[in-house]
Amino acid sequence: MAVVQSVRGSRVELRSGFDARLQQVPLRDVERLAALPPTAAGTPCRLGDPPWSLSPAGLAASRPSCRAFGEAWLVLVEESAPWEGGLTDLADLLGSAADPSLLAACWLWLHGDQTLFRLRQTRITPRRADELRPLRQERRRQALRRLRRDQWLQRLQARQPMDADGLSAEQRNDLDQLRGWAGGATEQPLSDDLQRLLREIHCPLEPGPIRHLLVDLGQWERHHLPSLEATTWQQGFSSQLLEEADQLVARAHLPFPGDGERVDRCEQRVVTIDDDDTLDIDDGLALETTAEGHQRLWIHIADPGRLVAAGTPLDLEARRRASSLYLARGNLPMFPPQLAHGPMSLRSGERSAAWSLWVELDDSGAVLADGFERSWVRPTYRLSYADADELIELAPPQEADLVAIHDLLTLRRSWRTARGALHLEDPEGRIRCRGEQAELEVVEASPSRRLVAEAMVLAGSLVAERGIHEVLALPFRSQPTCELPSAAELAQLPCGPVRHAAIKRCLSRGLVGTSPAAHFSLGLPAYVQATSPIRRYGDLLVQRQLLALWAGEPPLAEQDLAGLLTELEAPLRQGILIGREDQRHWLQVWFEEQERRPWPGLFLRWLRQDHQLGLVWLEDLAQSLPCSCPSRSEPGSTLLVRVSAVDSLQDLLRLEATG
Repeated sequence: MAVVQSVRGSRVELRSGFDARLQQVPLRDVERLAALPPTAAGTPCRLGDPPWSLSPAGLAASRPSCRAFGEAWLVLVEESAPWEGGLTDLADLLGSAADPSLLAACWLWLHGDQTLFRLRQTRITPRRADELRPLRQERRRQALRRLRRDQWLQRLQARQPMDADGLSAEQRNDLDQLRGWAGGATEQPLSDDLQRLLREIHCPLEPGPIRHLLVDLGQWERHHLPSLEATTWQQGFSSQLLEEADQLVARAHLPFPGDGERVDRCEQRVVTIDDDDTLDIDDGLALETTAEGHQRLWIHIADPGRLVAAGTPLDLEARRRASSLYLARGNLPMFPPQLAHGPMSLRSGERSAAWSLWVELDDSGAVLADGFERSWVRPTYRLSYADADELIELAPPQEADLVAIHDLLTLRRSWRTARGALHLEDPEGRIRCRGEQAELEVVEASPSRRLVAEAMVLAGSLVAERGIHEVLALPFRSQPTCELPSAAELAQLPCGPVRHAAIKRCLSRGLVGTSPAAHFSLGLPAYVQATSPIRRYGDLLVQRQLLALWAGEPPLAEQDLAGLLTELEAPLRQGILIGREDQRHWLQVWFEEQERRPWPGLFLRWLRQDHQLGLVWLEDLAQSLPCSCPSRSEPGSTLLVRVSAVDSLQDLLRLEATG
């Protein structure tokens, strides 16, 4: 390509298509080229042509060999006086300065990756031998770095599983940075070199695409939850805590403080009702007929505080977690599994420590009498919800107690309904993981589930009333009074999810505090969650307050209890976020495994009408999901919902509904 010259002061700028850098040549050297005959300098034959033409092929042919440059350096460095010359002097030493191609080739070589000569403006000096050694070592190091980088680039481009232990420290650091971004820690910027590598392999600098890359490289578990990263649940229990738990399991049959004061209720026919895969069993039910002929309902609640005292390492770890996590792949318990699934639980046929509440109801479902005690129970048998539903429906004579318990709790439910309790029971869809497959499980509001739920609400109301009577600080749960849609407005909506959505939209958020207050949707003047002390630390606090009352010791003051409840807020919020992300992820996995077919839906309400984003009930999934909806949609409108985009690694699920 021709070289264009423009004279500026005492220098000539050369711009070449084969060298993008500005090339400056001393004016006297250009004049030397211009004075050459046309055959040597390529003098133009017409006005407007450059004074000479140099081609890449001609330059390559004219360039001296590396050996020739080395010999020139050796001659110059061995001179007695330091040598200093210009471009023409070096060209004369290598050939002839009269050759413009040689001049240009020498100039390019001097500006290239060479270490023999130092170029300062127009003057050239050979470097000393002691200067060359570190320069050449650095060049070799740079060459090795470039080689390793190219090899690393090729491995990333191949997207094949790799063993991180066999990588260099620099490469492992790259993977650590990528894992951080995949986990959502994007506030820490990736290094410039790593960003260039990602651009070269066409991987966007976003968490989702980086997760895809890491999964391909075998450096990210496909179903890992970023919100679970570095949490106490992911870290598991330390070896010291597991050892302490093992010791408690081994000593569980031995006497513990307070055991002698427990009432033995092992003769009662206690039944526990749970899901098939539940391992931590918090509660059981029994029925007693008193000497006066009254039916007395017993609610037995597990007593983990017998084994784990306040302030011990296991107790502090449970406080850090605040609750168990129930995820698609299984649960992450608040206590070590050998305790939570072992002597803490009310296991069938096992003598177990419990807090026992009893209650007698009148014909309307109001409480006639109640009491509580620390006890020993031995659950007679365990039922799944499906088994309990069948027994309630068939009502065999040998299961008369279960049927009577169902009738008592149905009466109590009616009592709450008369006081404004809301029963917004829709089927609930939940994704479970079976191996690597996502399975949809739909839970209906069956008689046995209503029975258990009502028993737990009843126990919570009894504990709350006892706390009020004894002026005992407890974690009371409340809900402010809400203004609901009128009966006429609700009558215009289809019963079920659509009507329930209109009611839920009006409800206030529940509150937790140390002072009693009414709970609107439960229809109760006061309520305390108290029936899951193995799974919820707040319920364990309730038992400890009751124990202090029982033993005549000072319970936690209201201010101290409030401080503990504040401490539990952060892990509880974190657990909720993890649970939501877990279900969202596995729902996306489930949709990825389904055929792209339309799903029938019911429009519930607008989330962002300006963006045409609405909430739609998908009956087949028993879930309410956000969808892009037609602008004319109204509550109860029937829609067909399709998946327009889904990618579980990018946390992406986009649904579009049509009328």
